[in-house]
Amino acid sequence: MNILILGSGGREHSLAWAVKQNPKCDRLIVAPGNAGIADIAECADINILDGDAVATFAEENAISFVIIGPEAPLAAGVADRLRAAGLLVFGPSQAAAQLEASKSFTKAICDAAGAPTAAYAHFTDGDAARTYIRAQGAPIVVKADGLAAGKGVIVAMTEAEALAAIDDMFDGSFGDAGAEVVIEEFMEGEEASFFVLCDGKTILPVGTAQDHKRAYDGDTGPNTGGMGAYSPAPVMTDAVTQKALDEIIRPTMDEMTKRGTPFQGVLFVGLMIKDGQPRLVEYNVRFGDPECQCLMMRLGGQILDLLEACARGRLSDVAVNWADDHALSVVMAAKGYPGAYEKGTVIKGLDALPENSFNMVFHAGTAEKHGQIVAIGGRVLNITARGATLAEAHKNAYAMAQAVDWEQGFYRSDIGWRAL
Repeated sequence: MNILILGSGGREHSLAWAVKQNPKCDRLIVAPGNAGIADIAECADINILDGDAVATFAEENAISFVIIGPEAPLAAGVADRLRAAGLLVFGPSQAAAQLEASKSFTKAICDAAGAPTAAYAHFTDGDAARTYIRAQGAPIVVKADGLAAGKGVIVAMTEAEALAAIDDMFDGSFGDAGAEVVIEEFMEGEEASFFVLCDGKTILPVGTAQDHKRAYDGDTGPNTGGMGAYSPAPVMTDAVTQKALDEIIRPTMDEMTKRGTPFQGVLFVGLMIKDGQPRLVEYNVRFGDPECQCLMMRLGGQILDLLEACARGRLSDVAVNWADDHALSVVMAAKGYPGAYEKGTVIKGLDALPENSFNMVFHAGTAEKHGQIVAIGGRVLNITARGATLAEAHKNAYAMAQAVDWEQGFYRSDIGWRAL
């Protein structure tokens, strides 16, 4: 098969790495890719938000399967355009992608499906939102309704923080994403990420993980796109997993089908678990980043068979074979992230690190300039390792992180602390 993966982050590097291990993969192209991806696949400079451009490129390169990594092309309807061109595609339609692209859409779906989630209110007016916050008090959660690259959620522990978040959103800090806001009750408990493939009929769980959203050790500092993850998540017991499937995921998928927008792709189910009861925090319509890196380390080449079966509507014919182990990923970010940070700084020491089925450095915000790897994004590297135990995976990942020579980078030293 000639395969095209859309995206340029650590998620797409790990997907490419795993897909490449499957003997069915003849040629692999990633658009636009990054410096790490360029070592294992061809990179193509195309606008992945332009469905016509992607369809033309796929036709010219005899692509037989397109895997869409990030949420933005899905929200832009790229999957629909590619399917209309007769291509096999992994990723939901634009209508189904609203489960991530619109928080208020998801809340309406949850209401209709009876799925347990936080109580909420939806606002298009700043004054009304402020009045609501004053009436509810803190802690409270303020979310930009649209896509904000994982940063449009403010968990406000004080009323002043919540009001400041409203000011930011309606002042345009989050662009169009913040033109509408959803305000939710603060849910207590432990968060987990649950990933399921759906082909419109069958639901196949493909793994659990726990992400670390805050920038600094001890879960302090601002929210980020994710500073590290580990898999599996111990809080996702068999009982909790079954409850999530029965009470949240299946009713949601049934409601989507009932509305004429069946979901086909990976559903990232963000859960808050308290006393064994899961409640929905949010849905995403693509693999999490950095959770995907942990999942791909543990799944390997079989992921291509699973994604292809999902795209063909044949999920009922396949099963997931898990290695009985653990994976942990540490994100190295540019100092200043998620705020302003310097670009173009040189990263050294990567050549000396092991790259095999147990240890990998997945690139995110990198480029190659004059033979050197430079940082061009906020989250730059995902240092990922497997181990027979989580403690072993933790030890292996941090040994690699310490060997990277990048003065302008930082990382959390406590990824996996809850489970450890």
